[in-house]
Amino acid sequence: MKKFLSGAVSVLLAFGLLPGCSSAPKHDMAPRQSLTGHDEEIIDYSKRMIEEGRRVFRYETFDSEQFWGGQLQLHKAIAGEKNGGVGKGLSPNMALQLGLKVDTQYLPSVLLEAIKNTTISLDNPDTTLALLKANAVVGVTGFFDKKGRLESVGIQCALCHSTVDNWFMQGIGKRQDGWANRDLDVGAIVALAPNLQPFSDLLGVNIATVKKVLQSWGPGRYDAELDKDGKAFRPDGKPAATLLPPAFGLAGVNLHTWTGFGSIPYWNAYVATTQMHGTGTFFDTRFNDRQRYPVAARAGTGNVRSVPDKVAMTQAPLHFYQLSIPAPKPPADSFDKEAAGRGEKLFNKQARCASCHVPPLFTEPGNNLHAANEIGIDDFQALRSPTGKYRTAPLAGLWTHQKGGFYHDGRFANLREVVDHYDDFLRLSLSDQQKQDLVEYLKSL
Repeated sequence: MKKFLSGAVSVLLAFGLLPGCSSAPKHDMAPRQSLTGHDEEIIDYSKRMIEEGRRVFRYETFDSEQFWGGQLQLHKAIAGEKNGGVGKGLSPNMALQLGLKVDTQYLPSVLLEAIKNTTISLDNPDTTLALLKANAVVGVTGFFDKKGRLESVGIQCALCHSTVDNWFMQGIGKRQDGWANRDLDVGAIVALAPNLQPFSDLLGVNIATVKKVLQSWGPGRYDAELDKDGKAFRPDGKPAATLLPPAFGLAGVNLHTWTGFGSIPYWNAYVATTQMHGTGTFFDTRFNDRQRYPVAARAGTGNVRSVPDKVAMTQAPLHFYQLSIPAPKPPADSFDKEAAGRGEKLFNKQARCASCHVPPLFTEPGNNLHAANEIGIDDFQALRSPTGKYRTAPLAGLWTHQKGGFYHDGRFANLREVVDHYDDFLRLSLSDQQKQDLVEYLKSL
């Protein structure tokens, strides 16, 4: 019996089935040839979802052309009077100054060469129309009639949440999905529209006020709550618009927005239906609150049901694709590695950053929302959301969106100001060197 037990223990140890053994079996991905039919189905499904989600993110307008072209007539300002529109038209140089981007993947080499040699003018609105016809303007689709005239424009997710690598020239290059376009002056672009009456009617103000609000936003900012609460400016007089967030590194992150409106699918439905003005479905009875959301309650935007519904059918693949976009790694020479190593230790211990920005997600698993007094700032933007709180933002890829500052409203111009804020608020008593080490670590994420 003793001999039998000894042999049994040996077998259990060999297979790592006893507590404390170091040879536990590993559940690595099985070789492709040993996958079951269901495994193959999952892999094929994920590929289809990523491909369809990429298409939606980059090219789906959700029928928004009915609003931006049909109602606002924005295409007429782009085309100019010479091409059947109004005014001087929008040249490529003007568009680039407004932060619009051009994807070189859709430009034939002959056109790139012509731009390089200046045989095609970037000061001519005709060139803008050519770029739209080539489907090369990131986040914008032009719709042309049989005679080649621009008759409408629609927008995509990529307008605000993609940029380019500028390999050809500033604003023209290879597409980078998920990156926040902090160059994009959304307000100034919308203000070009010949007919702003729909916004005037919605907000209950005159067109001059609408233009004043739009032009106050500036590059890289947008106000996604204005059409709900009508609050165009903060109590200190500054614009209420917030910085465009990146759409990468979201896998495992509980909430998507700075002020915790809801999950990623919630935000997608909210933006596509109520901000991009697509034909979709969006439901949230909290916006029926006439005191907090007078504009939304009056307009009924807490319960939008469109037929056909171009948003609901895209929700799953769009979500899948967004979760598949990793946070980009910083260039090796963009931070001090030794200082970053010291900063990591501070981040995880003395500076207490990791208590909220938990590695490797760099946000909190679970309900990652905090009241304003927990982070030492005012609650204006938090109280515009149904939750009344701020989200613990994930930090990976910070280096890509330093333009415009940090926090939802860019109140901290750079990472050192963020560190200084928490050093003072949490009474950390960090030295100047420790603060700089923390900054280098944040740049390395």
